[in-house]
Amino acid sequence: MATVTFEKAQRWYPGADKAAVPGIDLEIKDGEFMVLVGPSGCGKSTTLRMLAGLEEVNDGKIFIGDRDITKLPPKDRDIAMVFQNYALYPHMSVADNMGFALKMAKVPDAERKKRVAEAARILGLEEYLERKPKALSGGQRQRVAMGRAIVRSPQVFCMDEPLSNLDAKMRVQTRTDIAKLQADLGVTTVYVTHDQVEAMTMGDRVAVMKDGLLQQVDTPLGLYDRPVNLFVAGFIGSPQMNLLEATAVNGRAQIGDYVVPVDDTAAQKMSGNITVGVRPESWRIVSAEDGGLPVRVTVVEELGADGFVYGSSGVEGTPANIIVRVNGRDKVHKGDTIHVTTDPAQVHVFDTDTGARLSQ
Repeated sequence: MATVTFEKAQRWYPGADKAAVPGIDLEIKDGEFMVLVGPSGCGKSTTLRMLAGLEEVNDGKIFIGDRDITKLPPKDRDIAMVFQNYALYPHMSVADNMGFALKMAKVPDAERKKRVAEAARILGLEEYLERKPKALSGGQRQRVAMGRAIVRSPQVFCMDEPLSNLDAKMRVQTRTDIAKLQADLGVTTVYVTHDQVEAMTMGDRVAVMKDGLLQQVDTPLGLYDRPVNLFVAGFIGSPQMNLLEATAVNGRAQIGDYVVPVDDTAAQKMSGNITVGVRPESWRIVSAEDGGLPVRVTVVEELGADGFVYGSSGVEGTPANIIVRVNGRDKVHKGDTIHVTTDPAQVHVFDTDTGARLSQ
């Protein structure tokens, strides 16, 4: 079984005043697609490289199945790595690039050609096998890098931001290809990205990291619906969640003269300064007489089926930009003032000082 287990695995770079990864505990199931996501410098790539054997583990252990690989050299870990920059040999053909690791492992020619042909079929590279990398597009080069990993039949795939060099359209197509390929092969995969949209659309589960520490590990919808703290709430979601500063007054969230409805669990827990989170799609437009939060529209993004309204409220505690998702046929224009409200079940409440979630 190719489960991957980190037990308080730590990486401390020489001369640094603190650990890049203070000690991560994470279990990845057999055949699971696990995405590590977070801002630059959060330790996600370091964690992946510890698994791959490219970074030393200063303390703690890493297991693949029941095998302790903490001190093993990379070649003995049964892991295949897919890098951000493809790392292809420019003087070799596609076929030779894909089969190079097998050649180094002295796999017989017939078996090597068979594995390369099968990987090329899976990835749609059959007509490119004799070409050099320079004759391929970025997406095709990334598929060659994937093919090089596939032919090795490893226990674990490690992917370090493999789509970051592609243009936006190619990224969407290739992330779909990678997710389908992983599901078809059933190989345990650890995937690193800073793009939370990529994480949400690809991962079976997503691990959100900050300052080398795991903040939350959950399914994409679990992260979206129940972020455990302010950092996850603000990081997951595109456009991001509206975070409004409020004061708890008698079980109510008060923002200026406006009261945000909150669930009973939050009402009983909250006190002092709190932060209220509302997803753009959770607002609904009401009439001014209904007492909603006023939002003066500064930008309207019309996307066809729906749209996003960006505006400011002028109410103390509201952010510079409030984002509201609207129906694409709603008549909202720049310069309008709309009023919005929401439902208690759609409101996320956090302690401003600790960042901890207070709502159910």
